[in-house]
Amino acid sequence: MIRAKKTMAAAILAACGLTAVSVVPAAAASGDLLPHPGPDGLVWVEEMTGDGGVASGGAWEGLPTVLTVACEGGGSVQVTMRQQAQIAAFTVDCPVGTAGVGSVTMDAGVVKSGSFTVGVDASSDDIRWALTVTQPE
Repeated sequence: MIRAKKTMAAAILAACGLTAVSVVPAAAASGDLLPHPGPDGLVWVEEMTGDGGVASGGAWEGLPTVLTVACEGGGSVQVTMRQQAQIAAFTVDCPVGTAGVGSVTMDAGVVKSGSFTVGVDASSDDIRWALTVTQPE
């Protein structure tokens, strides 16, 4: 079942025209899991614990879109980005004592202008996570 989910997620990402997907460990910061995204940022969730997500109305289809999630605490988080359909999905491992980081870059036009949602499904209520959505120029 897990293999089928990973295969399906990979197929969805490939079909959506994604240019990069990465999941890399990072040292846990003493404060923020992810820094403020600066002027390219559409969304910054500084920190949440357990399941959650965000909705935004500010995407523009003329720029690439980068969704990044960092987490720590043991277990993993399943991340999904949706507009009218799912446009990205990936899993991030959340080690204890350090942060795991996952990111996906979508080509211009994959994310359409207007609203979108990002959901985070944590494998444990104790997992601490943060996310950013950016559209770099």
